[in-house]
Amino acid sequence: MEVTAAGRQPAFLDVEASLSGQRWVQRLDPAGINRALAIAQTHGMPDLVSRVLAGRGVSNEEAATFLTPALRDLMPDPSRLQDMEAAAARLADAVSFGERVAIFGDYDVDGAAASSLTKRFLDHFGTDSEIYIPDRVFEGYGPNPAAMDELIERGAGLILTVDCGSTSHAALERAHERGIDVVVIDHHQIGPDRPPCAALVNPNRDDDLSGQGHLCAAGLVFLFLVATLRELRKRGDGRASSLDLLTMLDLVALATVCDVVPLRGLNRAYVVKGLLSARHMGNPGLAALMRVAGVDGPVTPYHLGFLIGPRINAGGRIGDAALGSRLLTLSDPAEAQQVAETLNRLNQERQAMEQSMLEEAKAEALAEIGTSDGPSVIVTESEGWHPGIVGIVAARLKEEFRRPAFAIAFDPSGNGTGSGRSIAGFDLGRMVRDAVEKGLATKGGGHEMAAGLSVERERLGALRSYFEECAAATVGALRAGQTVKIDGALAASGATMELLDQLDHAGPYGAGHPQPVFALPEHQLTDARIVGADHVKLRLADTTGKALDAIAFRTADSDLGRALMEGRGRRFHFAGTLSVNHWQGSRRVQLRVIDAAVPQA
Repeated sequence: MEVTAAGRQPAFLDVEASLSGQRWVQRLDPAGINRALAIAQTHGMPDLVSRVLAGRGVSNEEAATFLTPALRDLMPDPSRLQDMEAAAARLADAVSFGERVAIFGDYDVDGAAASSLTKRFLDHFGTDSEIYIPDRVFEGYGPNPAAMDELIERGAGLILTVDCGSTSHAALERAHERGIDVVVIDHHQIGPDRPPCAALVNPNRDDDLSGQGHLCAAGLVFLFLVATLRELRKRGDGRASSLDLLTMLDLVALATVCDVVPLRGLNRAYVVKGLLSARHMGNPGLAALMRVAGVDGPVTPYHLGFLIGPRINAGGRIGDAALGSRLLTLSDPAEAQQVAETLNRLNQERQAMEQSMLEEAKAEALAEIGTSDGPSVIVTESEGWHPGIVGIVAARLKEEFRRPAFAIAFDPSGNGTGSGRSIAGFDLGRMVRDAVEKGLATKGGGHEMAAGLSVERERLGALRSYFEECAAATVGALRAGQTVKIDGALAASGATMELLDQLDHAGPYGAGHPQPVFALPEHQLTDARIVGADHVKLRLADTTGKALDAIAFRTADSDLGRALMEGRGRRFHFAGTLSVNHWQGSRRVQLRVIDAAVPQA
């Protein structure tokens, strides 16, 4: 691979500015190309598959074990996590002595899965337990003193918080004052101050040296249950030998995919083994949700992330926040079907609300951008928006305008609840925390790629100005350098099921292990039409006449979508990912188009 005098890779297929305004580059650098060659020669892999592995940092020595991850080799001793032994002993006490256990979870997929894992574990031992999920709008995130009082009044002798609790000082202090132990199982960032609790298992504690900070809450809860099961076996509890925790990995896989944690190491093993469990349909709730979501073919990370996850989240966003965790805990298929249908209906309502909010937000953003390049950070707001959906709207705005974006829902009294999404390289969470310190937002926080905040309407103008001040130089440079990384080139005739099966073996793909992106050079666009709300369905043909179906999701109103709709009969370079389209019992390869470019003359 050549490098220009300025040290920059040449553009792949000479695409300096695609239809979406991005530069195409080869993912592999010279060292990566050598790594790919070594993998192909040593392991007899096809060139494209070896390039995919090398492009994701897999070495020649790691390739064989990477393709066949073993949970027993990748799972650490749970006791390496700070406070894990104390946490496992306390839950084992509750099981042994018949205490009532309250499980306080979060309202997203990870929280629902983590709560359900714990409940299913306790149900096996006949331990009286309940799940409590706070209302997103009225209670907000994490434990609160009133909820602690309610759980204690209902007889809780032990409270477990999963996917939350690390910074809930007031709530945990209330439980401590009333003589009730709390065990916290969480993975969110935490400062030096510790809340009062019997145990705090959080690999992101500054004194935790386990190296497991990449796990989602459900993955962490699985380790907690392994430790508790081991403790119960030591105590001679005969019921422990009849529980196979591996059958619950479907929930861990679901949470790992939906919480967008890096799919490397233990997380990758969780998903690989969890997908096998999910395909057996052993969890009635998950099976029912797959049916109503129309999952066809074997369960994949795509199904979990884009079909199952949004339906579970719909309960927390606009309905009953506890529906998701309840569904994943049920053992009665008929009841599970009813709850799944309710979540499916809520998801349809959420989609309609999202579409309306997004159209309003995009109109506001376009007016703000005008004929110039516009602000570095898009901030949209409305009094009529639902606060449970602002995060989705912010994500769509970020994708559309390729810059950090916020959507804020104001109530009639002028208090706003907002959510933001960032582009790679810009720390949104830090900017929001700094705004809180300066008194521009009443509260807020998050991480590099996503953040939430509360703001009073009279401070919104000052907040916008501060965001622009913080972001202008950095975001401008990041946007100018945004690229589409290409793993390799192929023709429609080479997009076969055999290739796709080989690529799937190098998966699953997700955060930290991105889906391979391939370029299809100079393919003729033989058909283009809008399907669904705003997707563009395409048909491409290579120089041999071999055709390939393709789809560009959510692009009908974008520059890319409009150019494709007007480009029938012309040739384009296409970039996208390969997937299987199951239709009437057959399997066909389909290209999910993420970008396109006009070939240079």
